[in-house]
Amino acid sequence: MSMRRILFLAPAHAVTRIFPQLRDAGYEIGIAENLKGASVFIRKSEPGVIFARPALPGFRVEDLLEAGAGDPDFPPVIVTTDKGSAEEAERLLSLGARDYWLEPLEFEKIVAVARAPHKPAPVMPSSSLGGHQPALSGGPRIVGRHPAMRRVLALARQVAASKATVLISGESGTGKEMFARCLHAWSNRAQGPFVAVNCAALPEHLLESELFGHERGAFTGAIARKLGKFELASGGTILLDEISEMDLPLQAKLLRVLQESEIDRVGGAETVRVDVRVLATTNRNLEDWVREGKFRQDLFFRLNVIPLRLPSLRERGDDVLELARFFVAMYVRDYSLPPTPLSAEAVEWLSNYDFPGNVRELQNLMERAVLLANGCPIEPGHFLLDPDAWPLFQEDLPAENIDAPSAEHADTTAVGVTGGNLSSVTEASMSGPVIPLHEMERIMILKGLEVTSGNRTQAAELLGISVRTLRNKLNEYRGMGIPIE
Repeated sequence: MSMRRILFLAPAHAVTRIFPQLRDAGYEIGIAENLKGASVFIRKSEPGVIFARPALPGFRVEDLLEAGAGDPDFPPVIVTTDKGSAEEAERLLSLGARDYWLEPLEFEKIVAVARAPHKPAPVMPSSSLGGHQPALSGGPRIVGRHPAMRRVLALARQVAASKATVLISGESGTGKEMFARCLHAWSNRAQGPFVAVNCAALPEHLLESELFGHERGAFTGAIARKLGKFELASGGTILLDEISEMDLPLQAKLLRVLQESEIDRVGGAETVRVDVRVLATTNRNLEDWVREGKFRQDLFFRLNVIPLRLPSLRERGDDVLELARFFVAMYVRDYSLPPTPLSAEAVEWLSNYDFPGNVRELQNLMERAVLLANGCPIEPGHFLLDPDAWPLFQEDLPAENIDAPSAEHADTTAVGVTGGNLSSVTEASMSGPVIPLHEMERIMILKGLEVTSGNRTQAAELLGISVRTLRNKLNEYRGMGIPIE
């Protein structure tokens, strides 16, 4: 997935005004007016974000959201419309849309979204916290056998039904956003919208408009009223993710919203009442930031009504192995692979590893390990980023097949031998005494794409090459007339 590629599912005229700016800024733009055209662009170009109209002839955005449901690699979908409503916004956000914008589209805002890291929308039954414990009111399942997790879960269940503001803190990757979704699902607002705002993704002037909305004519380019996230979340829950990254002037405006339950749209003359439960997350120590003058003390007190601190993964003991097995089962199912056990050595490695990236890192490790193991027992080498440490399939090759490569072909040979347990190289390709390097390279690239169901990003990671190298190789094969499909 490339954040330099953007797909617009909209009439061409809706994109005409900003197309030159995006092109000059180095973005590759795709425009489709039906789901078939969009599917082709998504499959071939892997866009980083999709902007889609709610409806076009023969197309509904609900179909696109359904196609991406449950796929963590599917690009985020932002719905854009020239005639929006709060009811439509709430419905589409609940179906998985990442955001809901009123047109005309703004170049600066699009670029801000394209540059922001893509955080996959959590999949409820397969949350990043995993789990075997039943969720209240159908929320995400959570693993929490360790006493540190049990204490947090007990407090969360106790306060879920209230309207109290909750500040969820913890290291990056501990599952703060998923915990916020649990609080929403367990509350009496579960049928209302859940709206998440990344406070670090937008500069202050855009973030204010995102939170509170703006009136027509409020600033250059504001030719229509825009509803803010607080209005869109009315009757439900708003999550202020990475609240510590909000600038001080905007913190003062947020404090008034929390105290008065009303907002002022940018450029507006009237206040708007909102009924919203506010949750906030941070991976920083906000008390230290208050002392350093980087965060308002009064806002900290207002947010910290109910503090929930999520323990790091290294504090959770045997939860590591329970989560690891959960993720293995999830990816074995997702990639249609045979059952994949953890070897005793892998269990020991997981038990002793520090996990600086917490649950998110564990999830990524297990996805890589499942793909590399390909149905064989998972070994410690499958967890490592260095392809040279992966278990090699060439142990089963005749000695003449693995002579030291020349410098000229060093890179292509590495592609051929680091695919590890992509090991079902075709019998025909193994029949000769020596396999040409270019043929071995092609076999392993195609096998990598097969194992990852055509996902170029995952195949490139699996093969130990960049996505650009993989794309160039595929284009090279096409130009040479070599079959690649």
